Amino acid sequence: MKPFPLITVRRALLISAVALAAGCAQQPSSTPKEPVRLMTSGGFTAAHKLLAPQFTAQTGLAVESAYGSSMGASPTSIPNRLSKGEKADVVILARGALDDLAARGLVRNGTQIDLVRSAVGVAVKKGAPIPDISSEDKLRQVLLNAKSIAYSASASGTYYETQMLKKLGIHDQVMPKSKKIVTERVGTIVARGEAEIGLQQVSELLPIEGISYVGTLPDSVQHYTIFSAGTASTSTNPQGLEQLLKYYTSPAAAKTIRDTGLEPVAKPR
Repeated sequence: MKPFPLITVRRALLISAVALAAGCAQQPSSTPKEPVRLMTSGGFTAAHKLLAPQFTAQTGLAVESAYGSSMGASPTSIPNRLSKGEKADVVILARGALDDLAARGLVRNGTQIDLVRSAVGVAVKKGAPIPDISSEDKLRQVLLNAKSIAYSASASGTYYETQMLKKLGIHDQVMPKSKKIVTERVGTIVARGEAEIGLQQVSELLPIEGISYVGTLPDSVQHYTIFSAGTASTSTNPQGLEQLLKYYTSPAAAKTIRDTGLEPVAKPR
């Protein structure tokens, strides 16, 4: 697979910033002032950072954003944020993690809607040789040969440590040299040279400076994560929330979402 052009994401960020500036100058004075409070995990972060200013430019509604992992013990993980009483209107997470929050009463059950599908990709430090991961056998050899491997503490990392390495038959050989990254992006660790290989959601790797995106995992061991939106139990802005979800599931948003390495799956509202 050809590497995804990182410049696409960076150019889109610049375009969105310009759109926000233009929109702010044209906002009607009657626009409701209560912002939409959104929490999202890393898989949807790049898309959200592009879509939010577009949404604000179109509607005049501000978006207050908070970021964290879908799961895990980190104080900044979204489950921990919500458990401690942090307020939100909409939460965007891996579907399984979102359903867990609904079961705990932190997200209103029945409000979940699937937004995008995300694949797991591989990255190396910029300037390093690009490994061949085009088949299961070649990926297996790359992981066996790597001196160090970084993987995410979220959904893709859970798959890596509990299923993928076992499918490849190399769990016992590879796990001792694998490091779970809790508080940073995997790509950031790879860019600093602290890991030779990094695995994470494609959408989380693409925006990172200092890495080369290698490609997605072979189909035989690929794992897709569905990221979904749900209404937080603390939501106080149902109208703003509905406007935001209407925009995020619109055809206008679909191209931006694809540019960040995600596949839209939501039906327009």
